[in-house]
Amino acid sequence: MPREKREILKEDIIPIDVYTKNRKELRKNIVNFKKDRRIALGPYATFYFESYETMLAQVQEMLYIEKGGDEQLKDELVAYNPLIPNGKELTATLMFEIDNPVSRAAFLSKAGGIEEKVFIKIDGQSIKAIPEEDVDRTSAEGKASSVQFIHFKLNDEQIEKFKSDGVEVEIGIDHKEYSHTTKLSLANLSSLAADFS
Repeated sequence: MPREKREILKEDIIPIDVYTKNRKELRKNIVNFKKDRRIALGPYATFYFESYETMLAQVQEMLYIEKGGDEQLKDELVAYNPLIPNGKELTATLMFEIDNPVSRAAFLSKAGGIEEKVFIKIDGQSIKAIPEEDVDRTSAEGKASSVQFIHFKLNDEQIEKFKSDGVEVEIGIDHKEYSHTTKLSLANLSSLAADFS
């Protein structure tokens, strides 16, 4: 699949009958692809770095489950196309996964504004995440959502650095209730480097 695709179009969608027949195989491929794009941070947070491929798989799966046809497709494209990196950014779904509902509610009620405290460091240079526009992720009462959509916008120099050999890239959250950083592996770096055009 060409990597320069930046948005999903109607003609990219596999017809539902074809998708149904090949679903098992397609899902296995995307799970493999996503493996190097998943980065756990601390006990609760996981970043799932998105791409044209992951969003196309998401849209196909939503159409398969809900069977909403063209009407649904329009809504899905509006929802998921903004999460496809534009060639100068990385985009991620950040999830806080806490099994216990009581602990989860307690954590999220204290984690308001956490989406403003996410960063990526490329050889020590910090780049702040930008939360997805049009999605309010912290309520007026200061409660965070368990799912956040974020963008890391990089300039040309940062992109060059990111793609260079031996670069050290860290991702982190610096919030009073949740402060963690982790280093990206070589597999992470090589998968994510492909998102830059």
